[in-house]
Amino acid sequence: MTGTTLTWRLLRDLRPAALEGAGDAWHDVSARSGSDRARVDRLMTAKLRETQDSRSAAAALVRLGRLSRNYQYLHTECGLVRTALNALAADLAEPQRQLRQALDEAAELRFTVHEDGSVSFPPATAATLAGETPTPGGRAHGDGRLPLDAAPGPAGPPPSVRPLNPNAEKAQALADRIARAVRAAAEIDREYARTLDRLRAAKGLDVTTATLADAARDTAHVRTAAGRHLGDGIPADRSPAALKAWWDGLPEEQRREYLDVAPDLIGGLDGIPAAARDEANRRYLPLLIDELARRGGSETELDGLRMIQARLNEPSRIPMLLLGIGDEGNGRAIISYGNPDTARNVSAYVPGLGTKLDAEDFQDAIKRARDTAMGARQIDPSSASIIWLGYDAPQALDVASPGDAERGAPAYNSFMSGLHATNENRDPHFTAIGHSYGSLTVGKAATSSGGIPGVDDIVLLGSPGVGVQKAEDLGVGKEHVFVGAADNDPVTHLPAKEEVALGGPAGALISRDLFDAGNDDVYYGKDPASQAFGARRFLVDDGPRMLRDGGGFGAHSQYFTPGNEPGADQVSADNIAAIVAGRPEKIVQEEYR
Repeated sequence: MTGTTLTWRLLRDLRPAALEGAGDAWHDVSARSGSDRARVDRLMTAKLRETQDSRSAAAALVRLGRLSRNYQYLHTECGLVRTALNALAADLAEPQRQLRQALDEAAELRFTVHEDGSVSFPPATAATLAGETPTPGGRAHGDGRLPLDAAPGPAGPPPSVRPLNPNAEKAQALADRIARAVRAAAEIDREYARTLDRLRAAKGLDVTTATLADAARDTAHVRTAAGRHLGDGIPADRSPAALKAWWDGLPEEQRREYLDVAPDLIGGLDGIPAAARDEANRRYLPLLIDELARRGGSETELDGLRMIQARLNEPSRIPMLLLGIGDEGNGRAIISYGNPDTARNVSAYVPGLGTKLDAEDFQDAIKRARDTAMGARQIDPSSASIIWLGYDAPQALDVASPGDAERGAPAYNSFMSGLHATNENRDPHFTAIGHSYGSLTVGKAATSSGGIPGVDDIVLLGSPGVGVQKAEDLGVGKEHVFVGAADNDPVTHLPAKEEVALGGPAGALISRDLFDAGNDDVYYGKDPASQAFGARRFLVDDGPRMLRDGGGFGAHSQYFTPGNEPGADQVSADNIAAIVAGRPEKIVQEEYR
């Protein structure tokens, strides 16, 4: 129909199923392209990386990377064509219904609808006019022009006093309705014609920055056009459980359309299954990088996003899922090693001070999640581990305030609620892990109304306190709260606020480092490693001393790292893995401070 003048006959005879069938054909191409990309990445590229190390192999990897990007672009663009065609069919359904209803009424009244949409009506009979002089028929046009009566006969009254044919008003109303339906359909047709015309691939085989920008614009145009079809109906304000029910209730076709046109929205919704979030965020990530670059965003954040994109394109023994990505605040990223919907054991680690979306620090955080997953899977293969940067961790002096933790706690609880809603196991085992200031965020989440949804165990690492005085206040039972605190980790000895007030934080820290003051109060409450707190403390390496060994904060950063070389702590990593895998009886305990 696009490119042809729309008439009421064309609109009447339109077969939406034909448009939907064309959309299905484009969907088939999109699906095949997605499958081909997966095969290139997982079977060809991964195998080549694992088995070959040469210049020719490196050159082949470059070409395979280009092929993968081409398949991804084809997957995206064909999916957008499918969504646009289905949305066109859906949006034309209402004006077609209105037109057919008007045509049916015209037929019942024995009016004639002409090619131009005008409506002829018959003369009024004497019976119709209740004994008055009959009036002639006429023709009504759908532009508001009232029909004129035929000229009177010699004996008839002048037109000004002759009664109007009552069929005229009915004919005029039908002509107007026909015109409105055709105009509405024509505007819809023009809008989608513009949208579909934009879905043209650039010449050449390279998916360049310009190509990705084109994909971003295409997605935006299709989303704008298809808003009516999709109903602008993503219920983002619902609970994770309600979002899960909404998603499960959608036809598969509509789920695919949401992934095509709104990956940025779907990828961040707690309650959407992990596989769908991963697909949405992988689609959105290159668009986000392009958008951020075009508006002159932070190079640090861009480097972090590009690092994540590169990691996603690398082979991984444990499946890597991107559960969240964004440029809010200091950046957002949620990455899982293992599928948290199918894994029996799931942990979600909250990082602390200084963590942001950059290429260096966040790469370390990703490695911690991967190491935890690898360790847990050695105990129970059905394990997944997540790095959750869904909040702004403090970067400097704001570490002295609980504000970031208080703001992050609701987001963390929403995420955990979503995991609980989508996990397919009857009785999954969830572990909340907080490191450094992240332990305070976990503490705030645990002490909020209802606690952390679905969580069984809590692990606190290098904690400056969690805002409570006793482990039992975290809502999972003190026997399910585990603490790793290196004796030479300065953060676990951060002075209580009263000490800071007296001597300043630096003076109090140096005092504790030099004289080993035995105070069990730390900055945010009772020391989690103390007997008074009552958690289960597990063995970790002491690490280097801050001043005497020149270790600085080295002891604060090694809890997750397996191995026996400097900067690693195999015992701690093994203990964390045992807890995450649901085997806490395997931990090596340590005495309280």
